[in-house]
Amino acid sequence: MEKAAIGIGSNLGDSVRTCLDAIEALRNGPAVSILKTSSFFRTRPVGFAGQNWFVNAAVLCETALEPQPLLDFLLELEKDFGRVRTVRWGPRTLDLDIIFFGSRQVDLPGLQIPHPRMHERLFVLAPLAEVEPEWVHPALGLSVDQMRDRLLETDHGQEIQKLDVS
Repeated sequence: MEKAAIGIGSNLGDSVRTCLDAIEALRNGPAVSILKTSSFFRTRPVGFAGQNWFVNAAVLCETALEPQPLLDFLLELEKDFGRVRTVRWGPRTLDLDIIFFGSRQVDLPGLQIPHPRMHERLFVLAPLAEVEPEWVHPALGLSVDQMRDRLLETDHGQEIQKLDVS
């Protein structure tokens, strides 16, 4: 079993409900055991600004799957939730990303682990800091907390708000 973190996001439809349902689908999926779930955050879109704000979260899990089968499972879940890929960084019903997979570094077509832009995105780091703050990026040598703090010091344009999801 390997620890992995999965980022969850949605900005179409009832995004909170979609993220809650996606977490439940992950929980019921093959060879995935959820250890922790972050709070939900409302975040300004990055990359393609002309769209609704996102709801983002992260889960820490253990899995017996290797990275590619885990990605395949996540992509199937996205399709089950109605995701259609049209515009890069555009609106989506559900986005599931492998943020890290133990301390492995993977660079394959369609799969890069750790997530290649995680250190630049508060919508990844804020939820991740709630579930695994001490995980250290194998290439950068920085913990999640350190990456988040550096980003907060240098990039004041990213907006994020913790949601009360009861």
